[in-house]
Amino acid sequence: MAKNNAPKTMESNHKVATFLSTGLFVIVSALIAFPLLAGLTASFRPAREIFQKGMSLNLNFKEWTLHNYKYLFTVFGNTKNADPTALADSQKYFMWYKNSLVLTLTTVVLTLLVCYFVAYALSMYKFKLNGFLFFMVIATMSVPFEILMLPLYQEITNIGLINTNAGVFLPGLCGASTIFFFKQYMTSLPKELLDAARVDGCTEYGISVKIMMPITKPAFASMAILCAMGSWNNMLWPMLVFRDTNKFTLQIGLNTLLTPYGNNYDLLISGSMFGIIPILIIYLIFNRYLVDGMTSGAVKG
Repeated sequence: MAKNNAPKTMESNHKVATFLSTGLFVIVSALIAFPLLAGLTASFRPAREIFQKGMSLNLNFKEWTLHNYKYLFTVFGNTKNADPTALADSQKYFMWYKNSLVLTLTTVVLTLLVCYFVAYALSMYKFKLNGFLFFMVIATMSVPFEILMLPLYQEITNIGLINTNAGVFLPGLCGASTIFFFKQYMTSLPKELLDAARVDGCTEYGISVKIMMPITKPAFASMAILCAMGSWNNMLWPMLVFRDTNKFTLQIGLNTLLTPYGNNYDLLISGSMFGIIPILIIYLIFNRYLVDGMTSGAVKG
């Protein structure tokens, strides 16, 4: 009897575990989605109402308006009859938006290339300092960025990169977490591919670019999403480097709208929601590679 009841007990436990895990994920998803939905609904509400009542999931569609988005896109509308203040704010917003796009694209491309080649050398070649160098890379992950800010700022100042895009993306090109992920992914790949390529007369550069790089496409996709999110949402370091308002990124620019003399909620809320689009597009493009890259890079062998 005990043996016959064992499968039923296991099935019952499995159903309970599935129910509990599903409920937990629903709760976590709701907590994550609430700020996004609140921001989306707020972008269709009058700025004065947001200032008075705050953020909420107000679904009273009669009070919704497209004024905030009309204000945001004033630069593309009838500029002759537009409010000069609204036109100036809209022009600044899209200038900040362009700056963020350029900086994020540059950072993602260069970071992936640099980290890929560093990880390739550490995983595919054996030399005396291999283990020590990899240990040093991992050790940097334990150092908070707040400790590195002052030395990095002094270094960037000394080499004359203050108020430049290079001063923002250069210190983070060799990301320890990205190198670690690439190395773990490539360590799981068969080394026979390299030997076969060398026998066929392929150069070391050709092996790394023409053979290994296409194989690591899922890793590139996963890291592209994470690097893009980190660069797009980064505000602290660009705020230290940039001095000219014309070079501000979107996050810094939106932060300047919060002043003691008045908060431009019309542009702040709608601009924040419109700023999600690039990251959403990147996620939709590389989503099919994300799970594959994460699972393959997390397990060796």
